[in-house]
Amino acid sequence: MAQNFLPKRVTSLFLVLVVATAIYLAKAADHNLKETNLSLYFQDISAFSAANATVIPVAGIAGKAWTFTQFGTVFVTDDFITESADPNSPEVGRAQGMYVTAGLDGLNSLVMISIVFTNKEYSGSTLEIQGVSKQFEAVREVSVVGGTGKFRFARGYVTFETYSFHVPTHHAVIRCNMTVQHY
Repeated sequence: MAQNFLPKRVTSLFLVLVVATAIYLAKAADHNLKETNLSLYFQDISAFSAANATVIPVAGIAGKAWTFTQFGTVFVTDDFITESADPNSPEVGRAQGMYVTAGLDGLNSLVMISIVFTNKEYSGSTLEIQGVSKQFEAVREVSVVGGTGKFRFARGYVTFETYSFHVPTHHAVIRCNMTVQHY
């Protein structure tokens, strides 16, 4: 009986050492993470207004109006992103992707956006944003699920706030506050 006891203890001790080493290495890797905080502005012009629209509906339920509150409506976007709320401020990138009105009640949209940076500091890098946005709340939070270039292995979150909305032209300025950890 004593012969079986020793190998079990050695195996258990070995497993504990492997798990402890894995935890230590994971924590050590986190110390190499950088945190970047950005505040950017999406210049969003809906298709209801002009030929220069940056957001347009492309699919929806047959016989139903394709609106932001109609379940199943799919929008594509290519918003330009600026340093400040002023649309004439320097452009730092593009927000390219899609929104789908995913809530039966029309309150939630599924957001899938790539932020493609074009400014000097982050040029060529991207951040990938995905999640459910409660589109009629003052502040909407969505996950950063990845990135490329200077944002490799990015993770974090984004909050969206409607900064301004000009009804006649359907031009909305959306403030995008990002907190991102990356290598």
